[in-house]
Amino acid sequence: MFFSGKHKNSGSGNGWLIACIAFLLVAIAGIVWLVVSFKNTSNSNTTYETIAESTEPGEINANQSSVTPEELGDSQAVEESSEEESQGGLSPEGLALASGDSDTEQSEEVTDGRNIEAVEEAPVKGIDWDKLHETNSDIYAWINVPGTSVDYPVLQHPSNNEYYLKHNLDGSYGFPGVIYTEGYNSKDFTDPNTVLYGHNMDNTTMFSTLHKFSDPEMVETPHYIYIYTEDGRTLVYEIFAAYEYPSIHLLINFDVKNEYIYDQYLRNIQNMDLTSTDVANIRHDITPSVNDRIITLSTCTTDHDASKRFLVVGVLLNP
Repeated sequence: MFFSGKHKNSGSGNGWLIACIAFLLVAIAGIVWLVVSFKNTSNSNTTYETIAESTEPGEINANQSSVTPEELGDSQAVEESSEEESQGGLSPEGLALASGDSDTEQSEEVTDGRNIEAVEEAPVKGIDWDKLHETNSDIYAWINVPGTSVDYPVLQHPSNNEYYLKHNLDGSYGFPGVIYTEGYNSKDFTDPNTVLYGHNMDNTTMFSTLHKFSDPEMVETPHYIYIYTEDGRTLVYEIFAAYEYPSIHLLINFDVKNEYIYDQYLRNIQNMDLTSTDVANIRHDITPSVNDRIITLSTCTTDHDASKRFLVVGVLLNP
């Protein structure tokens, strides 16, 4: 009996020892992960500061407001901005999902209020593409959205659409990541809808400050998205919509190269403020058609709801 009791106590003691060692290993692994993540984030921020020297910012359009970091305020915490891919596209009958009545007639009295003069007023940005490619050969464009902190290179991985979801400009794993497109889009911005992704960071970087367009006045006041390309073009998009939308994969679910589907997709955007979505700021004086090209900036919502995304959409003024 004495031996049996001693054996039980010994086993119990070994169990506690194993548990303590396991806890210690987990704690050490957690600390190492935090240190590595902090280092990668710090290195990534330094890289962005370095490549900023590769560009020469021009004057801001008079219609745009430059914003200081203090005015930007605190954005929301990091949230993965991956789009949920579904198998195959939606039928035309399914296009009205979460977008109101797609058969709603657009009023003939509505005039198109896009500001074509903004093309001539676009800021000039001198970019040293060779220097940028030394940092990362996947860089192929530059995006700037005055009124926000968005002023970054645009990347596309040649084979892995998910790579830049969790990789930085220098190739390290983690956040803040980069602004990127997927292989579903060409890199010449000739697709009907070009979708750019960026994380919603807590330090006003990446796409976090796009949430300023949650304010209806930001959308009603003319604001623009500038895309600078390697061949010397400056593409000017006028923002006409900012809204929350289900986190379906836009380019898989909507074959916008089909004119019928693209027309319905554009009508659905115009109808977003007729739905129950929490945020839907739409300029009804700008009504893109199937002959237009649009750009969609996609990031996480402010409430970290993985089932939704926050989208800012602009129409190209100089195709």
